[in-house]
Amino acid sequence: MNDALSALQPYPFEKLAALKDGITPPASLEHIPLSIGEPKHTPPTFALEALSNNLNTLTQYPLTKGLPELRQAISTWANTRFKLNSALDFESQALPVAGTREALFAFTQAIIDRTQKAPKVLMPNPFYQIYEGAAILAGAEPVFLNCTEDNGFLPELDSVSEKTWQECQLLFLCSPGNPTGAVMDQAYLIKALELAEKYNFIIASDECYSELYFDESKPPVGLLEACVNSGRSDFKNAVVFHSLSKRSNLPGLRSGFVAGDASVLQAFLKYRTYHGCALPVPTQLASIAAWQDETHVKANRDLYRQKFTQVTEILNPVLPVNIPQASFYLWPKTPILDTDFAQGLYAQQNITVLPGQYLARHTPNGNPGENYIRMALVAPVAQCIEAAQRIKAFVQTLG
Repeated sequence: MNDALSALQPYPFEKLAALKDGITPPASLEHIPLSIGEPKHTPPTFALEALSNNLNTLTQYPLTKGLPELRQAISTWANTRFKLNSALDFESQALPVAGTREALFAFTQAIIDRTQKAPKVLMPNPFYQIYEGAAILAGAEPVFLNCTEDNGFLPELDSVSEKTWQECQLLFLCSPGNPTGAVMDQAYLIKALELAEKYNFIIASDECYSELYFDESKPPVGLLEACVNSGRSDFKNAVVFHSLSKRSNLPGLRSGFVAGDASVLQAFLKYRTYHGCALPVPTQLASIAAWQDETHVKANRDLYRQKFTQVTEILNPVLPVNIPQASFYLWPKTPILDTDFAQGLYAQQNITVLPGQYLARHTPNGNPGENYIRMALVAPVAQCIEAAQRIKAFVQTLG
């Protein structure tokens, strides 16, 4: 067996299950899960129809590179959404993937050069646990950059030593951030690009929440957008990851894309031909339909905006929390230890939230997720409002 497997920590939801073990919540209260970021809004009907109407194409082996029509739809969407002036080429700079989780993991395996001494992968802390696991299994050392209220919940690039930058092969960014919802502005992204250019590492920007924002006039900036606006239209050392899971409420479709540096994607495509992860043709055709429509995406944001407004109005008198710049998470501080809060809330109110410390790692400066909880407002509006009222009642019992 790969001995690196022993270095992997339990997934956050395994820890949560252990925390809840042996507790029987009130049977009179319906369970409301706010712990898992699984979209529950209705997916677009036309995408589901495209899927079901093309099941006959399952008789074909799909190409790893994907249908040209899908890559064209992806590049057209990205060029328009991020104002890339048609810089993104569908032939050489975009690849379909089976969701960002699969792609982030596989990309790391393809990128890390194990022949180099002490390769490092830098990542935000708290973080999406795939970043850490992918780094470990690729033979690299994860380096955690704490994201706290003091630094706007963004990794402090200036805090990284010269030696660490020299050993860095991959920098994970996540904007909008999971779990904080913090958004990196263009100046931040350009600074990261300058560092990647100076020290010759790759930036993997996880942008799967990019379409869940609340100010229609200010969509989050993307890494490729920062590339073009800083004169880097070749996207050197820059790769972005996008998905239909959150944007189009299609988590089970397992469809997304990677885009950016053509030379990096050429090598990644070679890896993927051996990896065996081509998207079924019906999935690709449904994805084309989804990437070509924005009406359902706008309606999706409207629903989240409604939930965040009403939930924060209920919670703020007892549990101060700000509506994030983007994503579908709330990241409030807890008046008691986050694990105690999550355990007590489940025991009293049959609501599941995720302790923030489960999403982060301990560092010399502490665990930046401790005394926070992540609440995913993915349930229907009425259920989210009921959850907020129950959470308020629970917090009031804490005095």
